[in-house]
Amino acid sequence: MTYPILYSFRRCPYAMRARLAIASSGIQVELREIVLRDKTPEFLETSPTATVPCLKVGERVVDESLHIMAWALGQNDPENLMQMPTVGYSLMSTCDGTFKHALDRYKYPTRYPEIDPIVNRDAASSFIQELEQRLDGNLFGPDPKLADFAILPFIRQFAHVDLDWFSAQPWEKTVVWLQSFKDSARFAAIMDKYPKWVNGDAPTYFPYQD
Repeated sequence: MTYPILYSFRRCPYAMRARLAIASSGIQVELREIVLRDKTPEFLETSPTATVPCLKVGERVVDESLHIMAWALGQNDPENLMQMPTVGYSLMSTCDGTFKHALDRYKYPTRYPEIDPIVNRDAASSFIQELEQRLDGNLFGPDPKLADFAILPFIRQFAHVDLDWFSAQPWEKTVVWLQSFKDSARFAAIMDKYPKWVNGDAPTYFPYQD
């Protein structure tokens, strides 16, 4: 049997969201862990953008994390993650747009020496405040939806730039939301460590099934 191939990188938030959706769908893929500073030729030949995540299904290549989530959940969505209000898509767009723009300039100040990282931290915080107003366990009630899993990996990245500062801010529901995610068996399952994939290695399957 031939499985879809997922090129991934464990700590990349885009790859995290793809793995979250695939794990929820129960669809098994062959996972190939990529080292970003030493990308394999096979990966570079597959991914048009040379970025993770990248999914290859037969001759089709899906090179965008949200499209990979939609592909997986479009085939099987046992948790009804796709059943969310349309505002969820707006939140995901803001996450990937203005929030990620500010996050990068806060997290990587040496890349942007002309920009004050605290100004960008404050800019990113406006999105956290918006989430805080919506949270009721999760963004749309007690059960997570697509937007929760698309956004949480980036909130984790933002929080861990300065976790003490983040935890001290007046967004208690966001802190609980993030901590519950980090403490979950779901998060642990997508964060297993894998060695760098090399052509010829025995395949590694995700999610792991006995």
